[in-house]
Amino acid sequence: MTMLSRDQLRERIAWETPLVENMIDKDTQLQPNSVELTLRTVESLKGLGAVDFDNSQRQVPQSENLEFDSGGWILLAPGTYKVTFNEIVNIPLDLAAIARPRSSLLRCGVTVESAVWDSGYRGRSESMLVVYNPYGFRVRKNARLLQLVFYSLQSKVEQGYNGRYQHENI
Repeated sequence: MTMLSRDQLRERIAWETPLVENMIDKDTQLQPNSVELTLRTVESLKGLGAVDFDNSQRQVPQSENLEFDSGGWILLAPGTYKVTFNEIVNIPLDLAAIARPRSSLLRCGVTVESAVWDSGYRGRSESMLVVYNPYGFRVRKNARLLQLVFYSLQSKVEQGYNGRYQHENI
């Protein structure tokens, strides 16, 4: 596997089906080895979640949308939140991706957790934002939160992602 560079990412974003759509500022969001995803919404979790082997009893907790103030900010107490990104990602069958938090978040005592982004996935994804800082964290709408790193596979997968979250939030 090979990590895609900024130039390769820029080329893929210009394709007929762009690797990433709805970018606020492509020049700012394209980094040497990643595309930064920006904050669309923040939700607080309001219930119990559950997972099992075959997903027959999977339960995703309910959540409640949090409102940005008139300046576009939200003050978050320590805890776990669901965030949705502005960008729509279209991962072709010859790529996969891994997401990492921006280092600025880590320096604030905050992280973003995400699963592997499989070949064939298309959607406006959600991730988990965790505020560890005991004083809380302020975040502004459209803030850059996550660096999505794309890897070129040795060969295309025969069948891409086809799970519950395909085409989410579009």
